[in-house]
Amino acid sequence: MNIPNDAKQHAPATQRNREPILEVLQRVLPPSGTVLEIASGTGEHAAFFAPRLKPRQWLPSDPNPERRVSIAAWQSEGKADNLYPPINLDARDRVWSIETDPNFQYANIRAIVNINMIHISPWSACLGLMAGAGRILQPEGILYLYGPYKRGGEHTAPSNEAFDASLRSQNPEWGVRDLDDVAAVAKEQKLSLLEIVQMPANNLSVIFQKG
Repeated sequence: MNIPNDAKQHAPATQRNREPILEVLQRVLPPSGTVLEIASGTGEHAAFFAPRLKPRQWLPSDPNPERRVSIAAWQSEGKADNLYPPINLDARDRVWSIETDPNFQYANIRAIVNINMIHISPWSACLGLMAGAGRILQPEGILYLYGPYKRGGEHTAPSNEAFDASLRSQNPEWGVRDLDDVAAVAKEQKLSLLEIVQMPANNLSVIFQKG
């Protein structure tokens, strides 16, 4: 792939949250196997996490072709030998592309990581994420989510309430989700809520495990 010099995209939040997220991932991820990242965005997280999470393999994905070019650009700069090229995957699909790809054995996927997607996508993306995790993850596999959430129907901070209003003004299908609703959907897919970790800027790390 010919990657333009200016292909790398930047998400300012990545610089702020990558170290706290890494600390949690190092503790909760299985010690080996492949980590599938859903909605990898710019690719900055993938490039940062992969070399620091060896011997695990890291597989980034995104449905947006421009994002995949950015992911590949970050990958080429970092040159981590355990970072796969990005794949085209939409969490909302009933069957994920990886499930029908003869060149990839998804049985070795031991964890799925999803950072800052659920609140800037339709609810159908959350439903699709949980359904895909239920299909792909083996028993004791981990699903890791990061982002802002309501707790018991209430925002956890005024800043999150303002953020929620801003999101909904951009797209009425977006918005900060209630963690109880997310956990209920996960439970339908045999994913049990294992742990909730308070993170900087009123975000949460939410860890589920496949039963």
